[in-house]
Amino acid sequence: MSPARRPTTNRPPERGAALLAAMLTVALVATFAASAMWQQWRTIEVESAERARIQSAWILVGALDWSRLILREDALARGDGTDNLTEPWSIPLEEARLSTFLSAQGNVSDPGAATADTENAFLSGRITDLQSRMNLRNLVADKTVNEVALQQFSRLFEYLGLSKEELNRIAQNLLKAQLAQSSSSQAPLMPQSVGQLTWWGVQPSTIETLAPFVTLLPNATTLNINTADAETIWASAVGLDMSDAQRLVQARASSYFKSVDSAGKLLSDSTVLGSALFDVKSNYFEVRGRMRIDQTVVEERSLVYKQRGSNTRTLWRERGGFLRNSADTLGKS
Repeated sequence: MSPARRPTTNRPPERGAALLAAMLTVALVATFAASAMWQQWRTIEVESAERARIQSAWILVGALDWSRLILREDALARGDGTDNLTEPWSIPLEEARLSTFLSAQGNVSDPGAATADTENAFLSGRITDLQSRMNLRNLVADKTVNEVALQQFSRLFEYLGLSKEELNRIAQNLLKAQLAQSSSSQAPLMPQSVGQLTWWGVQPSTIETLAPFVTLLPNATTLNINTADAETIWASAVGLDMSDAQRLVQARASSYFKSVDSAGKLLSDSTVLGSALFDVKSNYFEVRGRMRIDQTVVEERSLVYKQRGSNTRTLWRERGGFLRNSADTLGKS
């Protein structure tokens, strides 16, 4: 008799199932590990960026105090009472490594012992005389639109190829904002800077074109002929030719003007430079600082009021933080 055959079964190979389970387990563990590492990396990056932002902000506060000290010393050392482009405040601070900058200040920091933060930190900044620009606040005087200032700005708008309608919109909103009571909900908000004119419907392209020539200060001001450019002087002096304005700028390069009358002597008609509209000194300055640590960039700008004597006050500050390749957008601090 032949031996009985064992019955066959359709069971899957146990070895293949175990291998598949092992592979799934490894994949799951790898996924969890990668997720944990990403979360840890993200936490470290956020903490590093926040630390760099805070460090930059404190350094910029110190830079602002340093700038105020320069303006204060300038006010104390004012021999002839002028503000001009030969003074220390007008020299910009080009981007420099922070450790090198500090080491030059009485050996406060040893470059050889500098930390990684100071080695990768770069500081730059400048002080700008805002009375070298036409002040939009001059458009309103005695609760009405100032016709002289309106004529000045009309020349500037025409020179820049901008719409007269936008100038009228700025003047009317400025008048409404100054006349309105603080409790009035219908009054337009009063901007603190030229960039905020978008609140009044001014086109961003118009603001970008105007920015190098105009400012918006808390009070009406005169134009400093020692710091203003030729286009601004020409627009502000109704009846002045552009060639005469350029001659004034060229003349002050060798010797700044100690009075408005001394500048008027270079013109055929000295009356176009009236003392009510022009001056040789300034009170309002913009202090701009930029701190770069690795890819983090923090910018700050401040409006500083320099009084006669030894007092300088910061009226407002704006600060922004962004990556190196992002838009240069400042946010109110």
